[in-house]
Amino acid sequence: MPFWTFFGLRRGKATTPWPDVDLQSGQEGVLGMPRFEPERCEPACGDCAAACPTAAITVRTGEAGKERLAVDYGRCIACQLCVEACPADAAVPSFDWAFGTRRRSDLLLSAGTDAPDPETGERHSRDGFRRSLHIRHVDAGSCNGCESELQALNNPFYNLHRFGVFFTASPRFADLLLVTGPITYAMHEPLRRAYEAMPAPRWVMAAGTCAVSGGVAGGGYACGNGLDGVLPVDLYLPGCPPNPAAIIEALLIFLDRMPQKVKGGRLVD
Repeated sequence: MPFWTFFGLRRGKATTPWPDVDLQSGQEGVLGMPRFEPERCEPACGDCAAACPTAAITVRTGEAGKERLAVDYGRCIACQLCVEACPADAAVPSFDWAFGTRRRSDLLLSAGTDAPDPETGERHSRDGFRRSLHIRHVDAGSCNGCESELQALNNPFYNLHRFGVFFTASPRFADLLLVTGPITYAMHEPLRRAYEAMPAPRWVMAAGTCAVSGGVAGGGYACGNGLDGVLPVDLYLPGCPPNPAAIIEALLIFLDRMPQKVKGGRLVD
């Protein structure tokens, strides 16, 4: 008997029961997006904004001339530099990694958590796709960090196929176009061709901070600021890179098999 067959029989089932069982996502103890409490900010500080390498944090003048933090999680790479720079605990570390949203605006930190529910008027109905989905992945200039996490989706622990979700090599058999990387100008035409080759209904997912907003490379000589404006985006998932559990959760949110947890830039129950 081959060694790995014997090993598998001894260990039993390796696939995690997550998301049916909490705290077995494989990401326990992994730092995620920082949490922000702008009301704790010291006057005229801005240290966190100065430390942010992707301009995810800005200081804006609000009502009565009062300065206030504005946070765009779509630009966040979870580097924790803002947490290190903040002198007032207005930015603190967290384990919040599940930031998949249907709307780009839900990645912008608002004053409260009572943001409106995600729009329900999608360009195409997902009826008939909620139990099965085929994905065509396109690398549009990625550093391969996102690709390493995508590869982990098919290992025995995450076992993406148990959700009825599969990767396909051809856009002609794909329902969802999953794009990684900062969307270099050279990849605009290949992306459009891949999208046009997909049968309707078809959807697009921006996976990783680079695809959502351009990330560290955004606005450079070779690329713009993410996938918006190149293709219509139906699902956003920031992270540098987003971990396998975050990718799975975003896909299940898209398929209406899990609730969206982020509204107004905050995790809600």
